[in-house]
Amino acid sequence: MRIDIITLFPEMFEGPFSESIIKRAVKKGVVGIDIHQLRKWTTDKHSTVDDRPYGGGPGMVMKIDVAYRALKQIAKIEKKNKDVCIILPTPKGKRFNQKLATKLAKKKHLVFICPHYEGYDHRIESLVDEKISIGDYILTGGELPAAVIVDSVVRLIPGAIKPESLKEETFSKENYIEYEQYTRPEIFEANVRGKKIKKRVPKVLLSGNHALIAKWRGKMSK
Repeated sequence: MRIDIITLFPEMFEGPFSESIIKRAVKKGVVGIDIHQLRKWTTDKHSTVDDRPYGGGPGMVMKIDVAYRALKQIAKIEKKNKDVCIILPTPKGKRFNQKLATKLAKKKHLVFICPHYEGYDHRIESLVDEKISIGDYILTGGELPAAVIVDSVVRLIPGAIKPESLKEETFSKENYIEYEQYTRPEIFEANVRGKKIKKRVPKVLLSGNHALIAKWRGKMSK
């Protein structure tokens, strides 16, 4: 898969994409990720990417002409291509979930355009394939939602992680929450906010009886 992200703040992606699964997936050639500075597609000496909104109001709004030039070059939007999916992170979009992540993981090319500050010219929505929200709250821009979506999608691309790790994880099936897991020590004791607690590993997990363990895990899954 190829992923392109168009943003005013490329540095925001350095941390999330330089560690863990995404870093390994890039190194293995499973995915290629490129971050682009939106100002590259401006035409004036001030590299203007936003402007005051018609009708007045607070803040500045991302300009459609700059967004169009960026998407024209990166996503080739003047041509039909089912393998490319252009994504606009926005509170007005559909709620992101595992089903949508799985759908996006089957694409060959994802392109994100990230608004910032007050918002974007509404006509930009006509240039994209998906409008996606990661929750009912406001962030300063589309960079963090884009990073969240990329993290969720990349791990589903074949070769990114071991296939068996995806089989019984949370949301691998509709409304499925994975069972509780434990590791050593068998008994854990501590003082937490003035209260003494003592927590044991469930005895069934110590039994060695795989049938009983599987049954217990089935009951504990939601």
